[in-house]
Amino acid sequence: MALYVKVDQDTCIGCGACGEVAPEIFDYNEEGVSFSLLDLNVGAVPVPENLVEDLEDARDECPTSSIMVEEEPFADPSLEEEAV
Repeated sequence: MALYVKVDQDTCIGCGACGEVAPEIFDYNEEGVSFSLLDLNVGAVPVPENLVEDLEDARDECPTSSIMVEEEPFADPSLEEEAV
């Protein structure tokens, strides 16, 4: 089962927990708000199996529940390619 991740940047407070727990998945923009490194927060690229445990730990540690994890992509990858 594939998992997809996206950060709700409207609720993220940039506390740093996700980047500490899962630095291969999360980074921060100029405003200090987290985003997914996997696809620049689009939510269309599946999380690699070897990072799923880190993803779940980061989601559990997020004090604002801003890390959204779903079994379906948040966006259609083919639409993203067309937009580029």
